[in-house]
Amino acid sequence: MSISVFLLWLVSVPLLVQGNAIIRSVAGRHAQPKPQVKDYFVNCGSNEDVDSWELKYLADDAFISPQGTKTARINQTDVLPILSTLRYIPDKTTKKKCYKFQALKGGKYLVKSIFYYGNFDGGTNPPVFDLIIEGTKWSTVNTTQDYLNGLASFYEIIVMARDEKLSVCLAWNDHTVSSPFISALQVHSLNDLMYDGTNFDKYALMTVARHSFAAHGETIGFPDDKFGRYWYPFIDNNPVVSSHSNVTPSVFFNNPPAKIFQTAITTDRGKSLQVMWPPYSVPASRYYIALYLQDSRAPSPYSWGVFDIQINGETFYRQLNVTTSGAMVFSTFWPLNGTTTITLTPRSDIPVGPLINAAEAFQLLALEEKTAARDVIVMDDIARSIQHLPLDWEGDPCVPRGNAWTGVTCRHRLTTHIVSLNLTGLGVLTGTLPKSLSNLSALHHLWLGGNSLTGSIPDLSPLMALETLHLENNQFEGPIPESLGHLPKLREVFLQNNKFTGDIPASLKNRRDILLKF
Repeated sequence: MSISVFLLWLVSVPLLVQGNAIIRSVAGRHAQPKPQVKDYFVNCGSNEDVDSWELKYLADDAFISPQGTKTARINQTDVLPILSTLRYIPDKTTKKKCYKFQALKGGKYLVKSIFYYGNFDGGTNPPVFDLIIEGTKWSTVNTTQDYLNGLASFYEIIVMARDEKLSVCLAWNDHTVSSPFISALQVHSLNDLMYDGTNFDKYALMTVARHSFAAHGETIGFPDDKFGRYWYPFIDNNPVVSSHSNVTPSVFFNNPPAKIFQTAITTDRGKSLQVMWPPYSVPASRYYIALYLQDSRAPSPYSWGVFDIQINGETFYRQLNVTTSGAMVFSTFWPLNGTTTITLTPRSDIPVGPLINAAEAFQLLALEEKTAARDVIVMDDIARSIQHLPLDWEGDPCVPRGNAWTGVTCRHRLTTHIVSLNLTGLGVLTGTLPKSLSNLSALHHLWLGGNSLTGSIPDLSPLMALETLHLENNQFEGPIPESLGHLPKLREVFLQNNKFTGDIPASLKNRRDILLKF
């Protein structure tokens, strides 16, 4: 059973000023020392570890809260071990479930999510659902065509961890009619210099194409590529040449596998080489493009060539000197739309034709602004203090837009803040309110009525934007905070049917502009 490449055409980034390609050497530049980080290979839905593709995949229960999910086994004997189980979300009331991985804040990670439907739910078509990375909608998963062809699908992205946890979430959307699912996950830690030049604070890189040119039938992957990237064979009508010299991958920013330099496509001396790549149409957007080239001759003082590179008629790089040591040239923000033609034109005095060994293309995915860190800390405190909360309280509380936690309303401006928390009438909440609740500085509405919450009301005096407070029909006790009467925008306070002691504070009782129920 093979795995197909699956294209990720979902987000368009506005076209800005075109930039020229860059060629750089890593000589004299080194990745900064950093704490030891680990890669993760997860066998979703399994209660045991399995070996596959020379890697050990771990059972997934250490990376996801199982509440609100179920597991299934694929009733087929001809699938890889990691495709024989899956985890799914059976009920739409659980809108979102997330895998979380320990990460290095600011570290780059290549994340690969793998899906094999296998008719696990007895349906006729795989479900369509959303995939979320670090609070941003990554893609809409639709594996229908791959499944009809007997293939699994994968979606791949390069992203920077924004804090010490990296989250990958599955979510229902308006088109989901059956259960979102996942078969396996890979999380590879990348070197600091890999895919250098990308503003990972604002963008992630969605894999669009990665090919080894003139390779015959073999997909290059792990262990040849230690980061688990797949380099698919690309063949066209151009002549093929094999390399007669070795390349050291570590001198290239992106650390490509040495195997991609073993073959290349070329043309005759004095002619321009034209390559239609990527080999499919792409949507209008900005792309990170990396080209890998090497003079294929045996090393000598004359084994080099100089070429101009154009993409769709626009200069990508001028006078690129390609030797037997190889070269990588890239652009971090290149516009593409539709079909693409790469043209390599040799300098007039060069005795060999131009050639190219491999290429990568990534679509830039604009990242959503995550919820303010202070608000996230409060919500985490609430999740620890209150039991039986909605099962989708995972990942970022506010983003992506449309996937906020149940009961949470947010304001999306320069900074994303929580403005309303409404869990009234759930009837199942127990526990107490954390003192840190007062740090939700943008909170306008706090509705928790009709549950079984206990303890006292914490000091809410910093909540200067609070307009309504509904805590009725719980088991709160102790005195009513006098500070409530000093909140300038408060206009509605419901406290009836609790176990409070003492009188209503005069500061609250004397406010004629507040509707008070006690």
